[in-house]
Amino acid sequence: MCLLNLIDDMNDKETEIILIAQEECAEVIQAISKVNRFGIDGIHNGKSNRDHLEEEIGDLMCMFELMIDNGIIQQSLVDEAKKRKISKLKCWSNIYGVSYDTK
Repeated sequence: MCLLNLIDDMNDKETEIILIAQEECAEVIQAISKVNRFGIDGIHNGKSNRDHLEEEIGDLMCMFELMIDNGIIQQSLVDEAKKRKISKLKCWSNIYGVSYDTK
């Protein structure tokens, strides 16, 4: 199914929520890029990169909640996806202290 068809199936409010969420995703990406380039405690325009990242993630979390509250996505399915991601990270990363090194 084409994205344009999905947007056509949504009402104006749902479309606006999705589009703003997309913009917020881009802003989180930009904030993470600044952290990678200048450090988490780097300062830009009087604000630390950590503060900026927290603000942008808060904005994005707001949009996630609006998507759930408006029936665009389901909390239960998001929770299931989160659990699957944690499982993958435990297997393929060191984030949870589990090494994938098989030496």
